[in-house]
Amino acid sequence: MSEYISFSPMFGAFVIASVLLAVTPGPGVFYIVARSLTEGRLSGLASVAGVALGNLGNAIGASLGLAALFAMSSLAFTIVKYLGAFYLFYLGVQAIRSTRIVAQCDEAPLPGAPRRRIFFDGFVVALLNPKTAIFFAAFLPQFIEALSAPVAQTITLGIVFVLIAATTDTIYAFTAGAVRPWLQHAKGVAAVAKYGSGSALIGLGILTAFSGQQPKS
Repeated sequence: MSEYISFSPMFGAFVIASVLLAVTPGPGVFYIVARSLTEGRLSGLASVAGVALGNLGNAIGASLGLAALFAMSSLAFTIVKYLGAFYLFYLGVQAIRSTRIVAQCDEAPLPGAPRRRIFFDGFVVALLNPKTAIFFAAFLPQFIEALSAPVAQTITLGIVFVLIAATTDTIYAFTAGAVRPWLQHAKGVAAVAKYGSGSALIGLGILTAFSGQQPKS
């Protein structure tokens, strides 16, 4: 990897810009926080891993020209965008439904989703966001050096960005997970938090579906 990265002031600027962008909440962060609040840190970390893999897929896709397809084809962009929006909406509905089922039971709360499923959901949420691929296509080339292989450089920088984002996402997961024990003791607040997490995912799905302009074909 080092042969494609020169640890120059340009790379330092890339790292700083990546950190600033990574801490800005997006669909992946909202998903991670929702899982961490409702199911704990380990589930939050599973969602971090899934989101990271989805982001890596977008970084590689951008490097190989997938972002150019989204930029040129409004149909491709719209299909992927609505698939991602629908999946966020679906996850929010499932979260609210599970909260209602638990509230109606006098027994112990139902077990959370398997971590494999949480990982997969995070992967899908991140991957089905065409704006991420377009972001990588616009952002990463700003830090490419002309004398090296552009595709390899772009993929390498994408990996670095994903690692940075995974680090900041882990902080979100641990922070939200630290609040969870308090929510568990305050049952009324816990129910509100779970409904809030589900509602946030539904709202984010709706916002994703209707935000932004489609690229011109």
